[in-house]
Amino acid sequence: MMVNRYEIRGANPDGSEGAVIAVAQQKRVAFKEQVTFYSDEARTRAVFSFKARQAMDLAAVYDVFDGDGVSLGTFQKDFAASLLRSSFHLTGAGIDAYGQERNQMLAVIRRFVDLPFTFHFDFADKQTGAVVMTSERQFSLRDRYSVTVNDPRIDFRLAAAMAVGLDALLAR
Repeated sequence: MMVNRYEIRGANPDGSEGAVIAVAQQKRVAFKEQVTFYSDEARTRAVFSFKARQAMDLAAVYDVFDGDGVSLGTFQKDFAASLLRSSFHLTGAGIDAYGQERNQMLAVIRRFVDLPFTFHFDFADKQTGAVVMTSERQFSLRDRYSVTVNDPRIDFRLAAAMAVGLDALLAR
């Protein structure tokens, strides 16, 4: 069985790739999504996780937890809006945001052509419209994303879980 392997890395002051913050491994085609991120390759200490509330639900809610099981927030695919342009709700302490693929035409093409397109998501605060987070897929042989969190209300673990969730849910 194939697995998805994820590394969350910080960014150095010059913008280059920094040290590993968390690692995770997830079985592909899991019936109920659950991904746990650890502080090291030996998986000795859980840092955060996300888990679907329901199995096989097209609009499942995913709960994000810290290493002790305390809720950090949720994300959920907006199924109806995602038919043409993948869209998600993201909530956390003091934040309620909505994200969707930046490029409408590329979103439609991606549904019919199985190529490693770059795609980008912008998450905007539902009240102000300000962009609070972006996730940009880089063009490379291995899936690689740059995630920028513009709003200090978003915990980095919630942002990382959302970014990995995008990869896991859109790769199906």
